[in-house]
Amino acid sequence: MTTHQVTFWFDATCPFCWVTSRWIKEVEKVRDIQVNWVPMSLAVLNDGRDLPANYLKYMEAAWGPARVFAAVKAERPDKVDELYTAMGTIIHPGHQSGKRGFGGYDAVIAQALEQVGLPASFADYANTDAYDERLRAYHQQAMDEVGDDVGTPIVKIGDVAFFGPVLTRVPTGEEAAKIFDGAQALASYPHFFELKRSRTEAPKV
Repeated sequence: MTTHQVTFWFDATCPFCWVTSRWIKEVEKVRDIQVNWVPMSLAVLNDGRDLPANYLKYMEAAWGPARVFAAVKAERPDKVDELYTAMGTIIHPGHQSGKRGFGGYDAVIAQALEQVGLPASFADYANTDAYDERLRAYHQQAMDEVGDDVGTPIVKIGDVAFFGPVLTRVPTGEEAAKIFDGAQALASYPHFFELKRSRTEAPKV
């Protein structure tokens, strides 16, 4: 049986990304896939853009988790998956999303690090630029794959990456597998680029 290589670029604060990531975790149960979890950043994506002041406050808060994940990816890559599950569970099902301003997720970060047994010192990176260069490099990897006019998640199946799939609910079991098979089929066709329709509901996290 062939092991399918999947790269998943994520921002822990994004609810759409969270739903898609839980779909991939369901796919892991029913398909032979190996997932490489890589941080990207909506804060980096929107850095320097002319955006409403209120939205910029959300982006300020988003720096913290992304910086911590850049540090963990560099120093403890074996823990990125587990930490994303822990932190994302606190943020999304735990109703701790929508933080504003620098340091907005500091308490969430500390709690998630403790849950997965990582040193509390990783939280210090949230409010420094020590790993910004590395974070921007991880983010740029995703942009190089799909272009700049997208958000998160970016999913790469084999040699082809795309934005999405954007899901609002988490499919499970064979339903999750069928969606993966469809995404893989589209990814295998070199002239496929885009599918899109208007959303009619928010993510159910």
